[in-house]
Amino acid sequence: MKKYIPIIFIFSFLTIFQSCSSQNTVPSQAVNMMVNAQDFSFRAQRANPTNYDVINVMTSLPNAPATRILDLSGSNYSIDLKNDKLDVALPYFGRVFNPSYGNTAQNSYRFSSKDFTVNKSQNKKGNWIVKIKVNDQSTVDEITIEVFKNGKAFTSVRSNDRQPISYDGYITKNEEQKAQP
Repeated sequence: MKKYIPIIFIFSFLTIFQSCSSQNTVPSQAVNMMVNAQDFSFRAQRANPTNYDVINVMTSLPNAPATRILDLSGSNYSIDLKNDKLDVALPYFGRVFNPSYGNTAQNSYRFSSKDFTVNKSQNKKGNWIVKIKVNDQSTVDEITIEVFKNGKAFTSVRSNDRQPISYDGYITKNEEQKAQP
């Protein structure tokens, strides 16, 4: 019986490890097709602020985790990229150098753009780097999305009037807009 205890322990460990590592992923062919067509949505699951004032406030709250990551999974924060339109709806946590006091929606990233350029490249590992240069917004300089082969993505936003912030999430195919009769 004592011989079987280590075997049972190893088997249970491998089962738990396998269940933790199995995540919803997108096939790499679908990822390549979405990025090549420039028709995908980035869905943010976590925000990673870089401002230490925000991090200190987050860690000083009672029952707060000791990480600097904010969970966004219950919300609908996204970047929708289509060939002719870019829609951004992301929260911002950090220092804004030119805040707008009357409208708090302008303190986050919420805008639509039709004047932007997209540069995409693929690195040696097969990950896509999508750089979006927004020309008609005065606050956002560049959005960089690194898309991994399994559909997971890392996005960073560089602005003219605030500190940078990054987001973790995944990409999905854009939903088709149905015409209203």
